[in-house]
Amino acid sequence: MTMTDTLTSDVIGRRVEVNGEHATVRFSGVVPPVAGHWLGVEWDNPERGKHDGSHEGTVYFKCRHPTGGSFIRPNKVNFGVDLLTAIKNRYVLEGELEEEEEEEIVTIGNKPVETVGFDSVVKQQSQLSKLQEVSLRNCAVNGAGDRGAIAAACPISARSCHMFLCWSPFSILWMLDYSTIADIRSIDLSKNLLSSWDEVVAIADQLRRLEVLNLSENKLTFPSGSPPPSGTFSALNELVLNRTGITWAQVLRCASGWPVLEKLYLESNDIVISERPVDVLQTVKVLDLSSNQLIDENQLLLIAHLPRLEQLILSDIGISSIHFPDAGIGCKTSTFPSLQYLVLNDNQISHWSVISELDKLPSLHALSCARNPLTERGRDAQTTRQHIIARVGQLRTLNKCAVEPEERRGAELDYRKAFGAEWKAAGGHQDPDRDRPSADFLAAHPRYQLLCRKYGAPEDGELKTQQPFRLKNQLLTLKIKCPNELDQEVVEKPLPESMTIQKVKGFLSRLLKVPVAKLLLSYESPKMPGREIELENDQQSLQFYSVENGDCLLVRW
Repeated sequence: MTMTDTLTSDVIGRRVEVNGEHATVRFSGVVPPVAGHWLGVEWDNPERGKHDGSHEGTVYFKCRHPTGGSFIRPNKVNFGVDLLTAIKNRYVLEGELEEEEEEEIVTIGNKPVETVGFDSVVKQQSQLSKLQEVSLRNCAVNGAGDRGAIAAACPISARSCHMFLCWSPFSILWMLDYSTIADIRSIDLSKNLLSSWDEVVAIADQLRRLEVLNLSENKLTFPSGSPPPSGTFSALNELVLNRTGITWAQVLRCASGWPVLEKLYLESNDIVISERPVDVLQTVKVLDLSSNQLIDENQLLLIAHLPRLEQLILSDIGISSIHFPDAGIGCKTSTFPSLQYLVLNDNQISHWSVISELDKLPSLHALSCARNPLTERGRDAQTTRQHIIARVGQLRTLNKCAVEPEERRGAELDYRKAFGAEWKAAGGHQDPDRDRPSADFLAAHPRYQLLCRKYGAPEDGELKTQQPFRLKNQLLTLKIKCPNELDQEVVEKPLPESMTIQKVKGFLSRLLKVPVAKLLLSYESPKMPGREIELENDQQSLQFYSVENGDCLLVRW
């Protein structure tokens, strides 16, 4: 767009780029006493501006930030390019045509025609025809261009192209097959100059096979009413709207046009979940609401009945509590019925009750909750991990690390032991008929009774306070048995519970005169007869595997 065109068209609300910075035009006109035409812009980065839209006492436009505005001459502003031009610039002309091309003479009827550069054009067009994933991030795209331009660009056969071979190769590019662009499946339009949802619709309306669309960092205005149903986004599976300024009400209004959407990303939009989705977003499996600091636990209940929601990302929303009021102790909630993966990183969770509540989610298998007060503040990372595993019974992955069956067993046994004294003081008893722990204890430890049924109630000997700085109180007396060596007697040895499996192997290598590399260790416990636990990680300790006094180490080679 030329400067003259810009001044004569409606530029208010248009997105522009100036020296790499993005802004929105808020004013167009004269600013006395300085002569000439000016554009008043509000910068995305308010530190880039100088004022709030006022000059010498006159308010020409308003900014959200006192230094968010500037006046700029139109010839300094880039209004961007349409989608076809951006694709041409990004993909077709990336490899410059050779300055000198071989001439080829073809005959059309009785008339010879010169075909300079035609082979290069065909080669570039072939490259374009293969495009299914397009990245136009930060390419100053401002819209679809002329109405129907993409869909109307029909393929031209090589024979009909001979009619234009006397033209320059760059002219031919526009005549060739742009209908192949309509086959695009994925397009990244993040950080461009799109200013309205209508422009997005105009683009998508000509890309009917579009499955993935990224619009992040475009400051978009959205329609005030629900758009009419259409097939514009009939194939759209993934939509990224991070940092676009969209509200929850606008999401719901537009969502009727996303009939098969499965992944929706809404990071950093100051969203408040104001109403429950009704007849929209019912196909969504992944929902990212990260860095929307105004969301609280009550708002989450408004999306709790999305039937197919499997992954919910709530990083950095400032949440400190979660509660499912429909489910009591030991029960499962009817909310979030399909939720398998929950991300709670970088929040304000500081109480174990929040973790215990997550055990009520019926399908939860994976959890990420790093960088919360509960997991920081000098807490031992391994102990914290064990407590989370013990409190959420169905977890298979915690903070992207798999929870193996033996780690779960060790975590639950340690948890059972760690809170055994508290359990007994609250009314717990080894005799099931006399086991009556208080309601307060059960509220604080909802799975404790289940762990007692699973592993047996803790014995009095396990409830004694440990003396961590006295070595004799850390020693385990273990039987050492070699199942495959009938002549090898069973012996008993005291070993520190903090001893790593690697050091245990070193000790056994010296005891049995067998190379360390050949040793395979496992153990069995009288509390779990018939079950053998493999000690497979050389870097972990006996305590990690919940090896206890009187257990039997099984050594094979």
